[in-house]
Amino acid sequence: MRRLVVVGLGLLVVGVGGCAPAGSAPGGSAGGDPGRHREAFDERAAEVAGAWRPGSDWSRGYLPLQDATVLPGQPGFTADTEAAFHSGWYRDQIPLPTEVPVDAAIRFPDGALTVPLISAAEAYRQLDQGDPSPCEGRPRVPQAPSPTVATRPDDSVATQAATACIPLTVTGVTLGTAEIRTSRGVAAVPAWLFTVDELTTPVARLAVAPRAVTAVPEPTAPPRTVPAGVAGADQLRRVDGTRLTYTVSLGACDGDPTALVRESDDVVVVGGGVVQGTGECIALAVLKPVTVTLAAPLGTRPVLDVATGRVLTLTTP
Repeated sequence: MRRLVVVGLGLLVVGVGGCAPAGSAPGGSAGGDPGRHREAFDERAAEVAGAWRPGSDWSRGYLPLQDATVLPGQPGFTADTEAAFHSGWYRDQIPLPTEVPVDAAIRFPDGALTVPLISAAEAYRQLDQGDPSPCEGRPRVPQAPSPTVATRPDDSVATQAATACIPLTVTGVTLGTAEIRTSRGVAAVPAWLFTVDELTTPVARLAVAPRAVTAVPEPTAPPRTVPAGVAGADQLRRVDGTRLTYTVSLGACDGDPTALVRESDDVVVVGGGVVQGTGECIALAVLKPVTVTLAAPLGTRPVLDVATGRVLTLTTP
């Protein structure tokens, strides 16, 4: 069978063959039987949930389950500004304070925790991921609109402005708070709020010093092959009360995933059921979003990937 190398969607993909769900074993009775996906998923999810051992810091320390860069409101993105935000392209137009503020409190639903902070300059250093690469056919700086003169009596006069592949412009910074998901529920966390000219909301960068941050626990899933027909969850995209939206990783030729969830009082395990594609197929991993509704609000429960047991952290949309 042919062997292809494909680069796409930010992934280096090698190999070719019949499509199989990412993380699944080839073959198996559940691969093409949707009725078996639930049973296979439940068996694996029970193992993952049973292996979960978070440790005392889960309920006592500061363990963020969300990106350190947060949008407190609607940003009013254009295609260009959204690309700049996700790439971490910024340029500062103000002096950035280097003084470290006094310790401040993180406020959880069950209490508060006083933590050391970082300076605005350090927060900006973490936020800024460098300059954008040149965009083919586009200028490095914005150009003012220039009139296009009508050449015939019935032509109207138009204006054209060339957009640029440029970073977001930071024009102010204040110390405030941002609400993020943590192991102890949604908390108000100290954050540096950067005013950005091109957006309608500040960009918040969490201000807690690294030494006060507890790392997410390592995956604890049993080291056995994930059942065929069951796909792992990759990213947690949205938590809204009892509704979770996450992405499922599957093969390019597999059918659309079915959202699968197993919840208990202390943990939620998610994944997807997929029908494996047949025939020759490019081995390209694809992420597709699915949504599930829980029996109760998520609260402080972790969301675990059924394939690896990894804790899914909330990514900024």
